Formats: sequence, structure tokens, C-alpha cells
Amino acid sequence: MNTQNNTSNTKPGQRSSDSPMAGMGRGGPMAILRRGEKPRDFKGTLTKFAHYLGKYRSLILFVWTMAIASTAASIFGPKILGKATTQLFTGVMAQIAGTGSIDFDYISTIILQTLLLYLISALLSYGQGWIMASVAMDITYRFRKDIAEKINRMPLKYFDGTSHGEVLSRITNDVDTVSQTLNQSLTQIITSVSTVIGVLVMMFTISWQMTLVSLAILPLSFGIIGLIVKKSQVFFKRQQDYLGHINGHVEEMYGGHIVMKAFNGEAKSVEQFDLINNTLFDSAWKAQFLTGLLFPIMNFVGNLGYVAICILGGYFAVRGTITIGDIQAFIQYVRSYTQPISQIANISNILQQTMAAAERVFQFLAEPEEVPDATNPVQLRNMEGRVDFKNVQFGYNPDKIIINDFTFYAEPGQKIAIVGPTGAGKTTMVKLLMRFYDVNSGAILVDGHDIREISRGDLRCMFGMVLQDTWLYNGTIIENIRYGRSNATDEEVIAAAKAARVDHFVRTLPEGYNMVLNEETTNISQGQMQLITIARALLADPQILIFDEATSSVDTHTEVLIQKAMDTLMKGRTSFIIAHRLSTIRDADWILVMRDGDIVEQGKHAKLLAKNGFYAELYNSQFEGKSI
Repeated sequence: MNTQNNTSNTKPGQRSSDSPMAGMGRGGPMAILRRGEKPRDFKGTLTKFAHYLGKYRSLILFVWTMAIASTAASIFGPKILGKATTQLFTGVMAQIAGTGSIDFDYISTIILQTLLLYLISALLSYGQGWIMASVAMDITYRFRKDIAEKINRMPLKYFDGTSHGEVLSRITNDVDTVSQTLNQSLTQIITSVSTVIGVLVMMFTISWQMTLVSLAILPLSFGIIGLIVKKSQVFFKRQQDYLGHINGHVEEMYGGHIVMKAFNGEAKSVEQFDLINNTLFDSAWKAQFLTGLLFPIMNFVGNLGYVAICILGGYFAVRGTITIGDIQAFIQYVRSYTQPISQIANISNILQQTMAAAERVFQFLAEPEEVPDATNPVQLRNMEGRVDFKNVQFGYNPDKIIINDFTFYAEPGQKIAIVGPTGAGKTTMVKLLMRFYDVNSGAILVDGHDIREISRGDLRCMFGMVLQDTWLYNGTIIENIRYGRSNATDEEVIAAAKAARVDHFVRTLPEGYNMVLNEETTNISQGQMQLITIARALLADPQILIFDEATSSVDTHTEVLIQKAMDTLMKGRTSFIIAHRLSTIRDADWILVMRDGDIVEQGKHAKLLAKNGFYAELYNSQFEGKSI
């Protein structure tokens, strides 16, 4: 057994500027408030989104065809009704002159044809809405599935620097925004574009002069749209970002509301919330105000063209170059022509917000992932449990190494205790062993194989781990214990529970093993939670065990009981025990004493005490109250 290492002034896990938690400070809500936001890559996101829709190309093309057919049916309506208007006008004038009468049969036929066209248009519109709703829900499902799978491929470092609420916002708010746009606005865009093109064709068939006058308003319309969209883009991006920040802040404060109240942090929490909320309000207000200007401005511009058409149409009617019915149809077309342009302008509001949401989703999906597992991973059979640390170097940030040239090996079946003050780097070594982080240089070997040559799934199946911070999910007690081995029988689960001293208190609960733990696991005590996690590790029956302050949340009597169960479990297995209560590791085969990310002493309990060094100082302070 050998150890070589060098010290570093930065403690693993401390929140220095180079620790993994520093990312939270640099990238959190408060930091972003202090820097300006750059406009997003609108075109790039739109291209990615279009590529994401590639799977539904045929369906969207079919919807486009239905939209064109539906629009065409509705567009022909005014043209046909114009004939009825002309016939009615001609008949009235003939009656006045005494030369004829109104042909009501002809007018009735035209009205029936128009009703049939509008019915066909409505049915086609319903069909395209139904198809797009299916597409939207499927894309929403894919987005959430991709994000959920991405989360499992992300390195732990990402979550050290990103709040939970921020991640949840991507999978809830942002995906919902995209879904609503696909479900409601995409068909509207298709219909509006089809309407504009179809109406233009019909207008040209009536009068090309009047059509050119109508087209004269287009440059002004698109110029206004372009200007407002450009100005509002920045605010939509910021609005979507701060929606995520405010979710993150609320989730963090709610998750730790007991601590926040215990330290009278309500005022500071509200102050931070107000600061983020005010920025969100400011961004949302400016974005909505700017895009809210589009509709009235476009209506005003459209009315200018409408007035010009009425004047020009009256002039042509007086000259006899156009019929009354065609003027009525053309005026309807002008209104039908300006309305979809206004709708497109109004949809640009939603489209910008959608692209902001889609960009955040795509950014998350493009985040660097864990280093992939080896192409041909090693399959370990009949594990012995030897663990070697060879010249290991590691830092949470590459430019700040906190563990230097660490070399150590544990023989199969040995009980290795790792002790030291808070922040010494004890848990960091465990994270490296489990490949939650990869070493910067050097290697960690299990049974002579570099752990990077073993798939993460197989590697973590070799370990049983009980952490200081307990984790149980919303489910029954028996389900939480069975999480250690999903195919375990009820009898095996109960046997593990008895060994971990869980069975006794579970049977005193109203529903016993079928009692459902709430999401915050507040319906059992912290000590009971720890006992359940120990039972979960017992059930997994691994070859290598890791206990990170496993008994820190239980009373002294329960600790003795758990210690006996742990001793039974550790027989024949390599075990790493991180402990603050040094009395619990006196019988360890080897003790590593860490300080500031470095091993300063090592050996058996008696020899370390006799040495009267740092370990002796730690040990004696727990009984004599000495400060370290």
C-alpha cells in the first residue's frame, strides 16, 4: 500500500471561483442581470427547427395542400357572389326601366354554389387543424423525450453550475411554447400565405390596375414589420431567458424554504425575486408592446389601400370598364388580402417567442455530453475488488488542479477509511471512483482495468453507495428499497430492510411498506430516510461499497445497530468509508487522513494515534472538545 500526492490550497468542493459551483455564480440569474443580452440566432434556430420537422415533411405538405384547397374554395366565394350582385343590380335597373326583372333562380343557384364552397373550405380547414394538432403533440413528445435522454447523458459538472429550475424550464415552458405555436399558428401561417397568393391571382383577373394600387402598400407593410421584428427580437430572447431564471429561483427557494426561513432570508429572497421579475416584466412588456403595434399599424396601412381602391373602382365603374359585382368582389378581396398580412404580422409575435424557446431547447440539446463509453467495454467476471489510484490529478476546472499525483491501492476485501475535516476532498475521491467526474490525468483501476474502459452502467453496478445526502423518490417504501435491485422479490426486500434495521419502524407506520413517501419525503424523519438508503444498498449486494457519512443522520443507538449491519455487509467486500465520527472506523484495515485535497497521514488507528499527528488531533478533539 502506497501513497504519493501533493497539496493544493483550494479545497475540493469549496465554492471558490474555480469550483464547480462557481458556474452557478457566473451563469445564474443575478449574474445575467449585470450583463447585456445579445440577439439570438433567429435564422440558425429556424433552420434547425425546420430540420427537426423533416420527419413530418409529407404530413405538412399534405396540410399545405389542404390549406391551399380550403383557401381556394373560400377565395372563389366573393368572385361568384359578385355575379349575383351584378345580376341583382342589372335586374333592379331593368325593373326601373320597365325592360325586365330580377332572375332569382340564377341568384339562388349562385348562393348555393357559394355555400357549398364555404362548406368545403370549412371541412378542409378542420382536417388540417386535426393533422397539425397530431404533429404538434408528437413533436412535443419528441422534444421532451430528447431532453430527458439528454439529461442522462450530461456530465455532473453541468448540473453543478445550473439550477434545477432552469433545466425544468427547458422541458416545460419552452417546449409548451413550441407546441402551442405548432398547434395554433403554423396552420394560420400556411392559410395566410395561401390566401395572399390566391387573392392576388383573383384580383389580377378582375383589374390589374387596381391590383397594382393594392400592391403599392406592400413595401410599407413589410418595412414596418421588419423594423418592429428587429427591435422586439432582443426582448423576446430576454423574456424567455428570464422566465427560466425566475423558475430556477422559485424552485431553489421553495426546495430550501426551511433553511431560508431559519436564517431570516425572506427579505433577501423577495429582493432577488423582484430583481429578476422586474427584468422579466420589462422585457415582456417591451416585446409585447412592440409587437402589439403591428396589428393597428397594419390595419391603418390596409385602410389606406382600401380607400384608394374604392376611389379607383368608382372611377372605373363610371367609365363602364368594370361591373358593380366585380367592384364588390375586389373590395372583399382587398380586405381578404390585407387581413392575412396583418395576421402574419401578428403571428410574428408568437413566432419570435417560439424561436427564442426553440433556441433554448436546441442549446440544451447541443451541450457537451459525458465522454462516451469505450467502443468495446471491458466485461469484468468474478470481481475481486482491487482498486488502484495511479498518479491521479484532478480539478473541477482544468486550470485549478486540487489533487496532484495521488497514488494508492486497496486490496480486495479491505476496509479503507477516509477521514479529514470538511472540504478536505474525501467525497471528491468517491466521485472520481464512480466516474461522476473523469480524472484530468492518471488512472483509476478496478481489478487491473482502467475504469474508463468499463461502461458507466457496468461500473456503477459494481458499487453500492450510501451518501450523506439521502435521496428517495415519490413512491412506496418497498419501491424505494427495491430501487437498488429492480428484480428483487418482496422477501429479499424485507430481508434487506431487517438487516438495515428498517423493518421495525416501517411496521409501525399506517400502511407499512406500502406507505407512499411524499415528494419532499417529509412524512418520515431524516434518520429513517438514511436507514432506507442503507437497506437499498444492502439489497444491491455489490462487490465494492462506499459509505459517505452513512450514519451522520442517526442517533448513537441506531448508529451502533447500523454499524453491525454494515460490518456484516462489508465482509469479503472492498469498502470505502468516509466518516467524521472517528470512533466508527477504529477497526478499519487502513485509514487515509486527508487535508486540503492531500493525504497527510495513513495507517492503522493505533499507529496513527501513537504518531500523535493530525489524525490524533482530530480523534482527540471529538472527545476533549479541542479545536482543530
